[in-house]
Amino acid sequence: MNNLSPFIRFQRKKLGITQEELATKAGVGIRFIRELEQGKPSLQLNKVEQVLHLFGFQLTPNKQKLDPYDIFWNYLNKGVKVTLFNKGVKYGIIIEEIIDKKENKITAWKFVPNNNVITLSSKTR
Repeated sequence: MNNLSPFIRFQRKKLGITQEELATKAGVGIRFIRELEQGKPSLQLNKVEQVLHLFGFQLTPNKQKLDPYDIFWNYLNKGVKVTLFNKGVKYGIIIEEIIDKKENKITAWKFVPNNNVITLSSKTR
């Protein structure tokens, strides 16, 4: 559920609603919403589906494309390792999202290369 938690939080904040309002609209308890957003490892899937349905999503066993919002929220200003299409590897920090204003979606991220970033970030934890 680790990927789901920031996604739910982002979708809720994007709509400008509180956890209490989300719980009411989804027909679940506030405690469930809090546990969902905190990444509790075991949750009732039918309730997760109820929440996702409000945002127009559903659980699926299919492989999904990367969600650019998930990447942005989870890795902003943190050390990352990026594997390129040509199998090259880059280390650095994601510092900003680049948004296509016509489609209102993230199309890329500004990335600052730094080969020592993974070592530095692991020392500060």
